[in-house]
Order: sequence, then C-alpha cells, then structure tokens
Amino acid sequence: MQVSQLIIQNFRGIKNADIAFDGHSLLVGTNNVGKSTICEALELALGPDRHRRFPVVEEFDFYNAEYLCEKELPIEIRIEVLLTDVTSTVQKLCFSHLERWDPVNKRLLSQGELDQVDRDGLLWALRVLTVARYNKEEDEFEASSHYASSYDPANEDDSRIRQSIRRSFGFIYLRTIRTGSRALSLERGSLLDVILRLQGVKTGIWEHLRSRLEHLDPPIETGAKELTPVLNAIEARLAEYIPISKPGESTKLFVSQLTREHLRKTLSFFISITADQKPVPFQQVGTGTLNTLVLALLSFIADLKEENIIFAMEEPEIALSPHTQRRIASYLITKTNQCFVTSHSPYIIETFDPDRIVILKRDAKANVTGTRINIGSAVKLKTYRRYVRRGFAEAMLGVGVIVAEGLTEKLVLQAAAEKMEIADPDLYPLDLSGVTIITTDGDGGIPEFGRFFVSLDMPTFAFFDKKQRTPKDEQSLQEAGFTLIKEIDYLGMEALLAKEVPIMCQWGYLTNLRISGVATGVAIPEAQPTDEAIQEITQKVLKDGKGQGRAADLIDACPTGQMPDSIVSFLKAIYAQFSRPNSASSFTTEEVDLPAASPVSFM
Repeated sequence: MQVSQLIIQNFRGIKNADIAFDGHSLLVGTNNVGKSTICEALELALGPDRHRRFPVVEEFDFYNAEYLCEKELPIEIRIEVLLTDVTSTVQKLCFSHLERWDPVNKRLLSQGELDQVDRDGLLWALRVLTVARYNKEEDEFEASSHYASSYDPANEDDSRIRQSIRRSFGFIYLRTIRTGSRALSLERGSLLDVILRLQGVKTGIWEHLRSRLEHLDPPIETGAKELTPVLNAIEARLAEYIPISKPGESTKLFVSQLTREHLRKTLSFFISITADQKPVPFQQVGTGTLNTLVLALLSFIADLKEENIIFAMEEPEIALSPHTQRRIASYLITKTNQCFVTSHSPYIIETFDPDRIVILKRDAKANVTGTRINIGSAVKLKTYRRYVRRGFAEAMLGVGVIVAEGLTEKLVLQAAAEKMEIADPDLYPLDLSGVTIITTDGDGGIPEFGRFFVSLDMPTFAFFDKKQRTPKDEQSLQEAGFTLIKEIDYLGMEALLAKEVPIMCQWGYLTNLRISGVATGVAIPEAQPTDEAIQEITQKVLKDGKGQGRAADLIDACPTGQMPDSIVSFLKAIYAQFSRPNSASSFTTEEVDLPAASPVSFM
C-alpha cells in the first residue's frame, strides 16, 4: 500500500497543493517551501495517534492563521490522501468504501465504469479525507478523518474512520532524530515509543512506576536531617489553621505527582559500551555509537511491520555522518512499502534514484507543486550519477543555476559576484536568491546540463569560452532552453582577463606573485615590461596555476569598478532577474517572482 496522491487546502504554509507520488519520494526544495507541511499533512490524515492530541490542530495550522471568514463562518483545512494497492487487512476493514485504481493511466474509475471493475491490472484504492475546523459553539478546534467516497458534510458520523482502522494504514512519522536526544527516550513519537506501539506492548509501566514511587519506603526525606525540621515547622504552622489527623506524619516528600507525560520525559535508556564502563544515559555515548543505535532502531521498526509500513522522516542528515545517512536512506528504500524523506544532504539525494526525487515549488499565492525528476533525453544517467553530489544536488535545491564551462569560470564568477554584492547593497546575493553556479568540466556538457535544469523549470544561464562549433553543436546549444547564454569573445578565461583587466591591476598581481615566490613556473621580471608583455605573462601565469584559483585571485585584486565588463554585464543580467525582496518578511527565495525559462538570448 502506498500514497499515490495528496491534496492539501489551507494547511499551514500551503494554500493549495495537489501532488502525485509514485513509490518512495525524496522531497527537496528551498526552505519554507512546504516539505515538513506535507509530512504533517500525511500524519494528520493517516497517523494512528494524531487525533488523540488535544487540540488536534490550532490557529497556526490554518493558512495565515485564518480559520474564520468575513462572515464568521469556519474556514476548513482539507487533506485528501489516495491510498492505492491497499493491503488485505485494509480491504477487509474498509471494503464498502474501496474504489478501483488504474495504475497505468493514474486515475480512479468513475461510477460510469462499473463494468470494468474486474479488469486485469486494476488495484483497490481508498481515499481518506481529513477535515479540520473551528467549532464556534465549543470554542475549540476539531478534526476528523473520513472515507472520501462516502463523505457527507451534513452527516459526517457515517463516514468517520475509527482509530483502529487508521492504525492499520501503517503510517509512521519520525519528526526528529536530530542529535538523537529523543531517539531512545519514551517520549511520544520517539523511535522506542514507535517500537513499543508496533509490538502492542502494554506493560502497565506507568501505573507500576507511580505505585512504587508513591509507596517508596523509607520516604525521600528520611536520612535528610536538614529537611525534617523544616517539614515539621510547616506542619505545626498548618495545624494552627486546620486540624491535623496524624501529627508528625502529615507532611512528606514524594515524586508520585509525576504524570505519564512526566515519566515519558524522565525515563532514560542507559547503555554500557565497554566492560569497564558503568551504564550511562544513551545521549552521553559517542556520536558514532548513537548514530548506530538510531540505525538499529530504524531497521527494527521496518522488520516489525511486515505487511505494510509508510515512513515519513524529516532531514535524517542532522548530526549523522555521511555513511550513516546513506544507510538510513537505503533502509527506508528497501525495507518499507513507501517512504517520504525531506533532505538537503547530497548523500541522501544521491541514494535516491532521480525519478524518486520530487522538487517542490511554492508560488506567491502559496500554491505548491511537485515536479518529479525525469531524466529522459535531457541528461545521461552516468552524467547525473557523476555530478549529483558535486553540483546537481545543490542546484536542485535552489531556484536558478549558472552552467559554467569549467572550474576557472566558476571561481571567477563567484569572485566577481562577491565583489559586486559588497560594493552594491541593492544587489541581492546570488546564494541567498538560490542561484547555484555549477561546472560541466568542459564545453561539451553545457547543452546536456542546460536541458536537465530547464526540464526542472529552473531559469538556467550558460557561460563559456568562444569556440568553433559544428552546426549540430550550435543547434544543441540553442535547443537546450537556456534563459541566457554568454559566449565570451575569447578562446579562454585567461585571454579574457589579460585583455579586460586593467594593466596596472595585472602588473600589481604579477609583482605580488613574484615576491611571494608562488608562480615559479613562469619568469616574472622585476622591471615593468610593455603592456603586451604583461598580458602575455598574465596568461602564462593563469594557465600555469589553472587548478589553483589564480584567475579568481586576479579578480580579487581588481577594484570593483575595473572588473572585466564581459563578466560584470553577464552577472548584472542575472541580478536583474533575482532582485532583492521588498521586505525582511519576504526573505525566503520562494517569495521571489522568478522568471520561467524563456527563449534563449545571447550576450
């Protein structure tokens, strides 16, 4: 069983969303785009214990905290989840509410197609609708889940889904493993708590603990001589106002006022790692050991729920080493029916096949869409695998990408952008805008990279050297769909810098290299030669130290107003499309009015 569609209305930061899923899904996107909201929406609809919380929702769970309209009528949160290929257990429990799902055409059969319900290849499906609203009469927020196929707003009780049935959905939401501080506690939603609930453990642990604490013998104050006189004095003063039935025994110190919730937060898992070490709270073991414990518990949970388990997990990379991140992702992919993972980690991203990655985007009206990566003919799989950690992962998390021919071009653009941003406060930094500079390690990969990012509906810009190209190469470049192409007028970045950087800046840079003794592969004279000689030496020095970032160092040595025009004009065209937000409240990049990929233009 798995979630094939999620529809959200008026929930948290999402006004509207209609997202299709197909198996395991890695949710990526900019901050505040709605990744956590999607996981929360799934839990509100499918989680077995979410509706036991009081209140189930609150003011800020409604979009913009608006739960009443101008006519003082309730504004509803609506979350609809389509479950397909439902388990035999769910089929038995919900048989009269099941529908037929066509997995090939990705649709439910309508009432006019009843003659096709037994067609080969169709799957049983169940739609779950969760409605939350403000009850003005009770002055409370309420929520309930229903069978969407038979939901009647005028008579909600007939379609209400019982908690025992919700438990059969097998949905588990792991909000926080974070540093592991809750992983082995007994707090609600912790990994240990999930295991106990999955196994149906009802140990009576809370009643047993409270009883032992209440009947602790001797009492806590026994042996604490400093406390006894104080308690006796309090009792004597109390006796002046009310009768004391047992003088000398009426005041004692107990911990029995601890509630179940107190005990959940108080009890701690202790572990002894070495023979000479006494058991210590699990939070105090080494980070590597703690990460291993988290991984062990996840695998335990997956093994317990053999029939069906749907995992939602937020950012498993927090405080976890790269290899542990990959192992957790691999466990979720191989041991669960379906997983929803949010992440910013390239190690998590590379573990998921590209067609399992859903890029979320949010427009200015809080409509959220999900685009599943479809490599298709855009980029070769081996190219994707090679660059996913080196640049694709970062670029997919942003809102725009600059495709540079090589590392030298990338470093020069970064150095120039940094100087321009410092000099002009009106320029909004490219990294804050969500624009990533990625290199193809060669001219030939530029169209391929362009096609890939354009297919993700991202504004994509190209920057590369002048070169003789075949008509086929020119056509491939044109058809890639770049928003803007900058082909410099030189055969290399070294030639551009030698021609467009002022001679005095070049000579000052070369002099510093000679004095520092860094550029030993090129002879730099003590006396200043002709301008043409300086330009020639500059190119030799830059080529000699091509992998050492010397081109970017030369940019750093330039006054802002004297940087190469070819570079500055290209960057200004990009800054114009990613302007500074109007106010601090619009900080997140999804608020920026971004251009769609438009017909290519040359500079």
